[in-house]
Amino acid sequence: MACIGNLLERILTELSGVDLFVADLKAMEAYAYYLYYLAKLWTKPLPEVYDPEDVADYFTCRPHVVALRLLEVFSAFASAAIRIRTSGVKKFYMSSMDKSIGGDVAQYGFGLVLKETMLNLGPTFIKVGQSLSTRPDIIGSEISKALSELHDQIPPFPRTLAMEIIEDELGSPVETYFSHLSEEPVAAASFGQVYKGCTVEGINVAVKVQRPNLRHVVVRDIYILRLGLGLLQKIAKRKSDLRLYADELGKGLVGELDYTLEAANASEFMQAHAPFPFIRAPKVYQHLSRKRVLTMEWMAGESPRDLIDMSTTVSIGDGSDYSKRKQSDARRRLLDLVNKGVEASLIQLLETGLLHADPHPGNLRYTSTGEIGFLDFGLLCRMQKKHQFAMLASIVHIVNGDWSLLVQALTEMDVVRPGTNIRRVTMDLEDALGEVEFKDGIPDVKFSKVLGKIWSVALKYHFRMPPYYTLVLRSLASLEGLAVAADPKFKTFEAAYPFVVRKLLTDNTAATRRILHLVVLNRRKEFQWQKLALFLRTGATR
Repeated sequence: MACIGNLLERILTELSGVDLFVADLKAMEAYAYYLYYLAKLWTKPLPEVYDPEDVADYFTCRPHVVALRLLEVFSAFASAAIRIRTSGVKKFYMSSMDKSIGGDVAQYGFGLVLKETMLNLGPTFIKVGQSLSTRPDIIGSEISKALSELHDQIPPFPRTLAMEIIEDELGSPVETYFSHLSEEPVAAASFGQVYKGCTVEGINVAVKVQRPNLRHVVVRDIYILRLGLGLLQKIAKRKSDLRLYADELGKGLVGELDYTLEAANASEFMQAHAPFPFIRAPKVYQHLSRKRVLTMEWMAGESPRDLIDMSTTVSIGDGSDYSKRKQSDARRRLLDLVNKGVEASLIQLLETGLLHADPHPGNLRYTSTGEIGFLDFGLLCRMQKKHQFAMLASIVHIVNGDWSLLVQALTEMDVVRPGTNIRRVTMDLEDALGEVEFKDGIPDVKFSKVLGKIWSVALKYHFRMPPYYTLVLRSLASLEGLAVAADPKFKTFEAAYPFVVRKLLTDNTAATRRILHLVVLNRRKEFQWQKLALFLRTGATR
């Protein structure tokens, strides 16, 4: 230490006062640059497009924001865990007295607690919960059912804030563009809410307004999720980067915050399905739409829930013929909506390859002219041609009970992972679906039951579930659930198969010819007359 002290003393004595002054200036310059860098980081706005590095830079300078939110999230899930634990103890004692209480009830209860937790944590978690509700292959059917209720229970934000956002985005007072806007929102979603209005030109419109400060809330929560996945990756010693899942979610959710993209999606969907007159999408009014405000044509029509209520509710003491006719007519309209919904799903799947990415009942309308209207185009799913034909083949193979060819089709759809034991998958599918009974050559079973059996095999073999696959299956199962309210005997396969047959008989391509050969010819290239007769009979119903 003494040597070092002597060395420093010698250096300082050799430096002149000017040298020391210059050194001080350089130190002050470095310090000023550091302060400038910090000021730049602090004043840097939240990125418009999701970029993990930019987001990390933004929130690294705001550790208090992240810490407070982490505390809030941790408290919410800790409280949920205590509730689940407590309810689990109660169910244990109840089940010891009543053996009819099963695991499904416990799973549904867990789903309800999870749903309430997501609601309390705000828009990002609500959106994640809604996404999870479409993945029964991951979380189970009962939890999925509970989370699907998130679509109906989202609280609105104050009207005054909504009007301020409209004025900020459009650049003028609301009265400049709209002669009327409803006092209360007609619908509230995780990212925004919708008002019914009328333009100064007298056109009825739906005005969608984004929740205030939403970008900051969403990006902050994605950043926290990314931190959590990074920590999990280190603890679990995983080679794959789990943070990529958060990045994918971030890109999707931040993309949904730009309503100009939703406007483009709606226009693309409308143009792609214009050849099918029973499918309708609302027109976008571009001059009244911005990043946080979207103005579209008002789609007058009945929601599936309205039709269910009318077709199942009977007024007390009102058994008149008029009331019965009204109820019967509501059932007819509901069944027509479901049949057209099934066909619309298949058209999106097999014809256009452009799928509505949020096909829950709240986004459907049945118009007075018998059209099926689609709402909310925040996300669209686009399919490749090879996946379209593989999906077509899979429907045919389920109907024909050919499980080995079904597994082949699932492999072509990138559902079955490479290296999976195909023979064992085929045997398990045969065990799960072999008990399905057929009526007139078509499975006499609910689609949701077949779907549940496929999910169980998918979980066992860790199948990949591409977005289009889960969307279509979920959409068809949802439509079947609506139909049962009007007709308990409704079968999705019976409604869908005629369209599939028509597609195979009229689309003269190599892919459809190959599928057709697999149906009408056996492995020895002999005609299967029974299946050919079914095809012709089913095709004649169109």
